[in-house]
Amino acid sequence: MPEPGRIVLAPMLNPAGKLIGDFTVARRDADTFDVFGTGGAEEYHLRWWHAYAPKSGVRIDNLRSARVGLSIAGPHARALLQSLTGADCSNTAFPFMSYRQMDIGPIPAQVGRLTFTGDLGYEIWVSPDYHVALFDLLTQSGAQFGLKLAGTRAMNSLRLEKSWGTWAREYRPIYGPYEAGLSRFVSLKKGDFIGREAAVREREGGARLALVTLVVDDRGTDVAGDEPVRVDGKPIGWVTSGGYAHWIGKSIAMAYVEEAYATPTTPFAIEILGQHCPATFAPTPLFDPEGTRMRR
Repeated sequence: MPEPGRIVLAPMLNPAGKLIGDFTVARRDADTFDVFGTGGAEEYHLRWWHAYAPKSGVRIDNLRSARVGLSIAGPHARALLQSLTGADCSNTAFPFMSYRQMDIGPIPAQVGRLTFTGDLGYEIWVSPDYHVALFDLLTQSGAQFGLKLAGTRAMNSLRLEKSWGTWAREYRPIYGPYEAGLSRFVSLKKGDFIGREAAVREREGGARLALVTLVVDDRGTDVAGDEPVRVDGKPIGWVTSGGYAHWIGKSIAMAYVEEAYATPTTPFAIEILGQHCPATFAPTPLFDPEGTRMRR
């Protein structure tokens, strides 16, 4: 778990060692954690935590109706945030994956230094009665920085260029953490946890599948998900999600393939609307592969 004022990314496993949650865990202080996950699985995760919670010493609160948020991202995100708060937003004082309370104008907020875009950014969480005021403050002050509104389709395009998976597509209870490329977030040194034995077997036996990013010769049509991935006509995997990546100007697919085929030299083809479109393995993220922009 993170130190106070810090954030970690934390997958959750079931007893079979499969992914049942993909969370951002932020630690406010020694005893208080904020856990952010996918809204579609919220009730399921709450039932899970209540079922496994200790009989004493832990309280679980659902903040769905008590916490709402906005995200700002891009090269001027820090300048915008700094123009609205007296807190020090420098990279030294507020580094990547930090989490703290600060006033944004007159609005009390919890701010996390992360985004789903791969660029410099922040997630800002407030009580619902401040939500409209926060939006107005950000948009009015952001005009000087060229702020524009962006929705989930734009964010989806950006996360594909970072090879970041999303819940219910790349991360589902049929995949293990090693198959999904999340092994760095699973510590086998911290003692027992649900799914540990199965995770050890997956690591020692080798993952059956590998999650890969493919650049597609799309011929005018992007993937939608569930298209077969072939090598020399043989089906060896399936697309989980994809779309057009506007930064690099190419079509991208994320897919699970048999682990042995996850190499840069494999001649992949994806069947899109009956056409077998060539696809090239991308071994590193296509946007900012070193991750410097979100850490700067």
